[in-house]
Amino acid sequence: MELRQLKYFQLVCQLGSITNAAEQAHIAQPAMSIAIQKLEEELGVQLLDRSQKKIKVTSAGCVFLKRVGDILTRVENSVLEMKDYGSFHRENLRIGIPPMLGAMLFPYIFSKFQKEHPYLYITVIEEGSLTIAGMLEKGELDIGIIIISNLSPQLDTISITTSEVFVCLPIGHPLTQLSRIPLQELRGEQFLLFKEDTFSHQLVVEECTKNQFSPRIVVSSSQIETIIGLVEQGVGITFLLEPIARKHSNVASLPLANSLSVTAGLAWNKNRYLSNATQAFISAIQNFSEQFTGEKTDTSQKNI
Repeated sequence: MELRQLKYFQLVCQLGSITNAAEQAHIAQPAMSIAIQKLEEELGVQLLDRSQKKIKVTSAGCVFLKRVGDILTRVENSVLEMKDYGSFHRENLRIGIPPMLGAMLFPYIFSKFQKEHPYLYITVIEEGSLTIAGMLEKGELDIGIIIISNLSPQLDTISITTSEVFVCLPIGHPLTQLSRIPLQELRGEQFLLFKEDTFSHQLVVEECTKNQFSPRIVVSSSQIETIIGLVEQGVGITFLLEPIARKHSNVASLPLANSLSVTAGLAWNKNRYLSNATQAFISAIQNFSEQFTGEKTDTSQKNI
């Protein structure tokens, strides 16, 4: 049994076609078929049902597919570990971070971390928390600084800070006379939100639904300055975490009557190999979190 046979089998199961799998693996279709037939002969069971136009996985194939996934993940992790061995200074750390958390946390975190690890190259991927969580599950990112709520059990997390969500309105808006704004009072407003893959977008829409109205979203953007500029011009209202909202004196910022808070933290895939750089970044975040909150972070159950 060869690793390539396992990879071919997994690919056929994913694509539902030997022809498509062969194209993606850059081999001839007959070679793909022969490799899987030999695998079935060695195992003594039929893995694929070829009687239909679209390949189907047999019950035995489903059991074997799960084992194959575990085997290939372990092999991939072992290869990464060996490549990582003794080459920490050459490593590229892939970090996902949403725009709002990037503005609030990343500059301070990165400046501290970079001083301790000046030879480490960091690639920052700016996406929403929901997209980043999915990328972590697929192994497309090493680490993510995201809103840690309703995450997959595949991900481990460390809390960094909890912040209240503020409403940002144009200066002089009638609602700025209130100390706290009932969400129902925003029913007739134009909403300027971050894109749909962000937790803040999802949270605002869900809260509006709970209050029996659908927000009138006129702009979705990934840029804080764009959204704030539109609020300043009176185009609509938006929602930002308190530390970010208070930095923009050109708009009015107020809490909601029924306060909303979210917790930002670090997330990583506990089933994948954590490189030296990733572990160093997790430790740095843990220290940062303890300084930021004054509380000791428990990572005793974390896969570090």
